[in-house]
Amino acid sequence: MNITDITSSDDASISVYISMSEPQLRHYRDPSGGVFIAESCKVIGRALDGGMKPESVLVSSSVFDKEEVSGLLSRVGDVPVYRAPSDVMEDITGYHLTGGILCCMTRPELPSASSVLESSSGSRSRIAVLENIVNPTNIGAVFRSATAFDIDAVLLTEGTCDPLERRAIRVSMGTVFQLPWTFIGKEDVCGTLRALGYKTAALALVDDSITLDDPRLKDEPRLAVLIGNEGNGLTFETIGSADYKVIIPMSHEVDSLNAAAASAVAFWELAGRS
Repeated sequence: MNITDITSSDDASISVYISMSEPQLRHYRDPSGGVFIAESCKVIGRALDGGMKPESVLVSSSVFDKEEVSGLLSRVGDVPVYRAPSDVMEDITGYHLTGGILCCMTRPELPSASSVLESSSGSRSRIAVLENIVNPTNIGAVFRSATAFDIDAVLLTEGTCDPLERRAIRVSMGTVFQLPWTFIGKEDVCGTLRALGYKTAALALVDDSITLDDPRLKDEPRLAVLIGNEGNGLTFETIGSADYKVIIPMSHEVDSLNAAAASAVAFWELAGRS
């Protein structure tokens, strides 16, 4: 194991963990790609299970000898392992890192939308499409719900937050590495999905909406659930192009949930139950 002891957060060898913004990480070695940062043994383990390639590891000396950490380090190969005291780790992350471990990994090359959808197998395919969702916490929560409730894949429009941002990965508990996903272009999303055999269900507060428990939705063999921006929802163009407009029935004059909560309810109803 290639271990280097770190005594200061100013050490240039760990700059990728400290001084780089998310855009800088994404373009770390342009034009040939970037990196992302995963944290905690569970999340890093799921990343490795998903085929992600580690480039280095930063671990707190307080957890270095724990069995779970040792087991994880045995899986990363001969990459640099930086070991730092707890106070240095807190300086680096800006908060108390409960798992005590970070891993820098190579960003994967994303597949095309058609190849992601073609990999959705079975007679009852369900996918999610996220349009212009910008909060990484929401992205992480949507991925976690999508994985929990048997969504087959996730497509994201170009205005949507990167699922490999550190906070999104953390909130997702690493499920971003378990579920096929990619970005989809600016073309007519509903038209693209329709050409691939999907009916589309837009979560939208419009007059001709049907309720989420409408049996027509469950009967569709291939259905894409469209979820929009936290403040503005889906665009008018997307709503107008969708095969179904759908609302979640609510009480006490509450008319909407945030994107993460709404997605969990929709996924459970449409995919998690047969």
